Amino acid sequence: MPSLPVIPGIRNRYPRVFRGVLELVLVLSLWVAYSLSRLFADANMGPALARANDLLHIERHLGIHWELSLNKLFIDNDAIGLVGSYWYATLHYIVTGAVLLWLYRLGRHCYVPARRALAIATILGLVAYLLMPTAPPRFIQGYADVLSLHAADGWWGTDASAPRGLGGLTNELAAFPSLHAGWALWVAISLQRHARWHWLKGLGWAYAAGTAIVIVGTGNHWVIDVIVGWLVVVAGFLAAETLPSPKDAPGRTNGDTASDAPELVSAGPGAPSAAAHAK
Repeated sequence: MPSLPVIPGIRNRYPRVFRGVLELVLVLSLWVAYSLSRLFADANMGPALARANDLLHIERHLGIHWELSLNKLFIDNDAIGLVGSYWYATLHYIVTGAVLLWLYRLGRHCYVPARRALAIATILGLVAYLLMPTAPPRFIQGYADVLSLHAADGWWGTDASAPRGLGGLTNELAAFPSLHAGWALWVAISLQRHARWHWLKGLGWAYAAGTAIVIVGTGNHWVIDVIVGWLVVVAGFLAAETLPSPKDAPGRTNGDTASDAPELVSAGPGAPSAAAHAK
């Protein structure tokens, strides 16, 4: 059985692999903790429906009650409904993970602040889920669950976007705020800050806007859920900027700069690169 001193040896011999594995473990641990912690939220439908109706009242007062028209669009057009269902159930995992990996390759000065902003926003959303369970539109009479309508054509079940048979492992009252919307905005901000091509930056903002439309149109979130989801991500980036700035170690290339040891929270996007320190 290998002894503990073997671990530093592996770290020294394969630094990139070691750092990459630690980062992967950190991100997956955060996601697992987030998913499991949502199960501790109050599942009492009465208060959750009351909060949903309160949000609906606020939206009507502000003139942003767009759920019915969007939901009808996704119901009446099968192609839009099916694409929206796959978008809702899949893209937030794939796109968020791909951007995290891309930022990791860019270097620690890009990756660490963005990863920490994402973690802070996710924790803020989780706290709201635990303190204020809120029913989504699909639980209110007059709205349809679009994913349920297309469950036979997808890998999800009729209860939320969980895989078939695993619906009991998700909190269906985790509507306020929308981390689908929040994570999509995180992607857009990350691309805006670090992408070289204007078309890629535009694609990021289109993805954030498209996600907002999809999550409302499929009956899974209120418009206010989207707005507050965006706000928690902005708060995540602002909080990250108040912390010490990460710095790339001298002499490392882009692929080697992510971090020596994973950290949960760190700095803002203005951290200087290794090239700047070399001057």
